[in-house]
Amino acid sequence: MIKDGKILIGKAEEKEIYLIPSQMNRHGLIAGASGTGKTVTLKVIAESLSELGVPTLIADVKGDLSGMIVEGDLEGISGRLESMGIENYEVRKYPVHFFDVYQKYGHPVRVKMQDMGPMLLARIMGLTEAQEGVLNIIFRIASEMELDIIDLKDLQAMCTYVGEHSKDYTLKYGNVSKQSIGAIQRRLLQLEEQGGDLFFGMPSLDIEDWLEREGGCGIMNMLECEELFQHPLLYSTFLLWMLNELYNRLPEVGDCDKPKMVFFFDEAHLLFDDAPKQLVDKIEQTVKLIRSKGVGVFFCTQTPSDIPNSVLAQLSNRIQHSLRAYTPSEIKAVKLAADSFRQNPDLNTVETITSMKTGTALVSVLDEEGAPTMVEKTKILPPHSSMNIAPEDKVKRYIENDSIYGKYEKSFDPNSAYEEMDYIRRQEEHDKAAEEERKKLAKQEEQKAKEEAREQARREREAERERARKEKEASEWSDRLAKKAKTKLENEALNMGIRSAKKFLQGLLK
Repeated sequence: MIKDGKILIGKAEEKEIYLIPSQMNRHGLIAGASGTGKTVTLKVIAESLSELGVPTLIADVKGDLSGMIVEGDLEGISGRLESMGIENYEVRKYPVHFFDVYQKYGHPVRVKMQDMGPMLLARIMGLTEAQEGVLNIIFRIASEMELDIIDLKDLQAMCTYVGEHSKDYTLKYGNVSKQSIGAIQRRLLQLEEQGGDLFFGMPSLDIEDWLEREGGCGIMNMLECEELFQHPLLYSTFLLWMLNELYNRLPEVGDCDKPKMVFFFDEAHLLFDDAPKQLVDKIEQTVKLIRSKGVGVFFCTQTPSDIPNSVLAQLSNRIQHSLRAYTPSEIKAVKLAADSFRQNPDLNTVETITSMKTGTALVSVLDEEGAPTMVEKTKILPPHSSMNIAPEDKVKRYIENDSIYGKYEKSFDPNSAYEEMDYIRRQEEHDKAAEEERKKLAKQEEQKAKEEAREQARREREAERERARKEKEASEWSDRLAKKAKTKLENEALNMGIRSAKKFLQGLLK
């Protein structure tokens, strides 16, 4: 309920208790045991934000918030209003966009996997530093190959491809172990089993659709989570993507009169149960930084101890409904919850927490100066809209007639890594066959060249032998000729000697 520009959430006896819109980007906590009125408190705050023109996103885990589209029952809440001294209270309905990751009870919610990026995915999947490094390499290779990673099967296909070619990339990027590839594939399979095949795809959600207003009221974006909250990994994936997307898209605004948007996450413990440290660190960092973008985050859970201290420290507006304390651990949780408030000397918070009726809460919020107020036992106002679940057929008709119907209903699967992989493999097979054929031809050419070289060498050897033979024959002929000439000369010389002797004798005889 808006009064003097502030959100009236209830009364502490005659004192009115307000949430200050300018302080709601300092985040908040709504805690309490089941059945103590957390959902009503959430509705009262969300309705007031809508009236201020502030859009909200509400994770509807129990499926009991659809009554926002139905006017409340004034007769049913008249007794409570009278007991609180509230007059001129009007019932009304609010503009809502219903969303559902599983595409059953609202507009589909999809996101392109490459928009989430390897760093955020690694934290969500709880990858080791080495595995995160390999995931970065996979995205880098996809970028260099000009391949889009839109959905799960795209990333699975890229993991397989990089694993098969790990030796080719190791020298360029460092070790790409098949063990890391296998670990990533197993985590992707887990995401797929939880519904990641529906969440990752196109058309991707335009975050601007969550910042709309209708009739001056901020849109309540209702995320159906009855099924989603049973899959904590996907629930965390969605939360971090959404906060990260808003942080990247919205400008810095610092302090402002009212928030740009406020998120309510019911069953918040599901985000942190068994969550890897990297994921908790990322949530803490995002919650801390997104405040400067004018975005508020309210976690709803049973006890403050469900939320890590590093995140809890960021939640300045606190509303604590009744807790039960039957066991030592529950008693300790009560004490811790009581100690988290700015103490009121007139109020025993430990005793009050365990004795409050449904619809009553301990409230300590930030005042106009940003200082926490003293805790007050506060009777929470009833909501303006119906506290009942809206009929399913009414919700369906509402969805089919809202302003964004048809924008996300039909999915499409563009050519991306998975679809291109068949062509790439065929091209690689073709290139491999061509390379093998080239090697075969080269080998044949090499063999031919060797044979020609051997033939040339054979011919040269034969020519050498022929030359040697001819030289030998020539030498032998020359030797025979010389011998013959010598013999002839010797004979001539002998004949000359005989003739000379003959002439000499004949001269004597004369």
